[in-house]
Amino acid sequence: MENKEETVRKILDILNENYTLRIFLSDGPYRVLIRTILSQRTRDENTDQATDNLFNKYKDIYGIVDAPLEDIEKLIKPAGFYRVKAARIKEVSRILIDQYGAKVPNDMKELLKLPGVGRKTANCVMVFAFNEPAIPVDTHVHRISNRWGLVNTKKPEETEEELKKVVPRDLWIELNDLMVQFGQTICKPISPKCEICPISQYCDYDANLDKNS
Repeated sequence: MENKEETVRKILDILNENYTLRIFLSDGPYRVLIRTILSQRTRDENTDQATDNLFNKYKDIYGIVDAPLEDIEKLIKPAGFYRVKAARIKEVSRILIDQYGAKVPNDMKELLKLPGVGRKTANCVMVFAFNEPAIPVDTHVHRISNRWGLVNTKKPEETEEELKKVVPRDLWIELNDLMVQFGQTICKPISPKCEICPISQYCDYDANLDKNS
């Protein structure tokens, strides 16, 4: 019987055949950080709209830190919780200018010192801004890895730690992006499309459905 690392490699090989990685490093670390803050508790399309609104008007960290708070709120309103997020963006931008030379730190510990930056956000910055191995755990990654039977966890923080034990390090960078796309199209929170799932043979969730049918 193959171990979990071998299973993960086979699963990601299949996902790579079905999805195109969307990891782009051209946006720059600051934009990646702000986009990730905006993405909290909202949908990708809302995040994209809010991010584009903000950076179309204010091109860099200096423009954003000097912008009126009310203007930022208006621009990022599609992302929801816009008052909290606008204040957070201003606060983080000021800290980056004052303490980090206007640069986003390429260091997990330093990222976690920033207000409002938790492990998911910090891991996203490490992967999508710096191409560094990390495992961002959002709702898709948490749900799907439990369905697959790779982990048995209740909290995203626990999922991250358990995934690090079973996912080969060379696959960390691509894991989140592939699982998010898979979660958006096939392995949905409600009514997952198990009948057309390309990796159903590796999934505990699908196997349990078969047993109960």
